[in-house]
Amino acid sequence: MRTMEIKSLGLTIALSIAVASAAPAAEPVSALKGHDADQPVDVAADRIEVQDRADRAIFAGNVHVTQGELTLDTERLTVAYSSAGGIQIRRLDAAGGVVVKSPSETARGNFGVYDLDRKLITLLGDVRLDRGQSRVMGSRLVIDLSSGRAVIDGGAAGIGQSGGRVTGRFTVPQRGS
Repeated sequence: MRTMEIKSLGLTIALSIAVASAAPAAEPVSALKGHDADQPVDVAADRIEVQDRADRAIFAGNVHVTQGELTLDTERLTVAYSSAGGIQIRRLDAAGGVVVKSPSETARGNFGVYDLDRKLITLLGDVRLDRGQSRVMGSRLVIDLSSGRAVIDGGAAGIGQSGGRVTGRFTVPQRGS
């Protein structure tokens, strides 16, 4: 099973910091750049329901997933798998306070989907991406684990939504006066 990587979040923040400070960026690439998605995945939850005929397992209550230095916390996780030739995880669907962490970044959303076949992680609803003191917020975050590209969209206007806008706050290097 592969993981819920956030491979390029550092690149997005580094680019934003470079633009905000109008100085060349020497920010490190995300700690997940070299993450091994083939590492074992550990899951802990209050409850599991295996639906073998549907090729899925549902973990509920204080779900905690770990793979290497990555973690995912949520209230409910549905694991879709293929049982042909051994169990092959295809997709993870997380619902309820989804938090994905690496050593240097934290991404949050109401819902999350990790498509292992396409190597895409998508967080939806009240998305927030933090790295150090920098933060970007929007409605949807899509992370392409192959290219290392992360995109945050503002989403449609509505109750509790940013009205189609992405917002952010970035730290800038302190300079001598």
